[in-house]
Amino acid sequence: MRAAVTRRVGEKFEISEVEVASPIGREVLVEVRASGLCHSDITVVHTGMGVEMPIVLGHEIAGVVAAVGPDVTRMAVGDHVVAAALQPCGRCTACLGGNLNACVNAGALERDPADVPRLRDESGPLGRLQGLGGFAEQALIHENQLVTINPAMPFDKASVIGCAVVTGGGAVFNAAKVAPGQAVAVFGCGGVGLNAIQAARLAGATRIIGVDIQPEKLALAKKFGATDVIDSSQADVVESVDELTGGAGVDHAFVMIGVPAVAQTAMAVLGFNGTTYLVGGMSPGAELPLRPSPAESGLLPRQQGLRGLWLGSSNFYRDIPMYVDLYLGGRLNLDDLVTRTIALDEINEAYEEMERESLGRTVITFPGAS
Repeated sequence: MRAAVTRRVGEKFEISEVEVASPIGREVLVEVRASGLCHSDITVVHTGMGVEMPIVLGHEIAGVVAAVGPDVTRMAVGDHVVAAALQPCGRCTACLGGNLNACVNAGALERDPADVPRLRDESGPLGRLQGLGGFAEQALIHENQLVTINPAMPFDKASVIGCAVVTGGGAVFNAAKVAPGQAVAVFGCGGVGLNAIQAARLAGATRIIGVDIQPEKLALAKKFGATDVIDSSQADVVESVDELTGGAGVDHAFVMIGVPAVAQTAMAVLGFNGTTYLVGGMSPGAELPLRPSPAESGLLPRQQGLRGLWLGSSNFYRDIPMYVDLYLGGRLNLDDLVTRTIALDEINEAYEEMERESLGRTVITFPGAS
């Protein structure tokens, strides 16, 4: 099969012929029909992020089950599936409690080192980021990372649910538990931010403020449900939020951009009892100053919080089918989220374009993805 392989830090994706093993145990062979392009993958390409290479990236996957290992019980050949970028063992206390991103058994879903590697080419074994490897025509994935979905769901829209949707929506529904009448601010109106905005709308927030520096993204934020938008390159965000909320600030501030200065601004727009949620990954070693006092603006007297999130604190077995149902019922906008579909061979050019101007999500589609 063909796959986009990352061989060394800083190099472009290389389209190569790759051999995928037959499924054993609880593994599932998926015919990939759609694979979303996420900034996390290109960050690995540029910085390495401690990942061993060569590797096949890609973690927003939707496809059809082509074969299953002898111990698979949750899905069958022909099922439509979406993958999630978590590797829950399914046995530890955290997993049993539905807190899948707190699994303590790292590597539990991987093959034994003595087994044939799941992916390899003429140079040897290939890694798969987060156990997935979606920039390929097929992916061999442990069943714990897959969820069966309604076959009426279009593959290109389904693929982004596994990361962009569960991350943005989960931040609102699972972590913040936004309530009707509350006010929220979303810093960064890319794919994840847009999903936080529309989730806040679904949750009943009455003031939804989108913050970005690109007018096109802010226009899209309005389309997804933002009641107000702020161009942070043209206006003082703290003053603008203060004016919009009558001095009350927001109940929840979601930071989708891994920049400490943006997180500091997000903390400055909180109202009493408000919380800032760090969603976008920050560079290793990044520091975020905190000011517990004084009384007029400190976290302690104003009883404010700061919380880190990973994949929207999602129980994806529950959440992914929910988002599929919301889309099919016309309540979740994914049609305007997926703004472009490409072939695998166009991956390098697509990522270059995304870095220049990222609006919505770009998705690789494969034959049969209609």
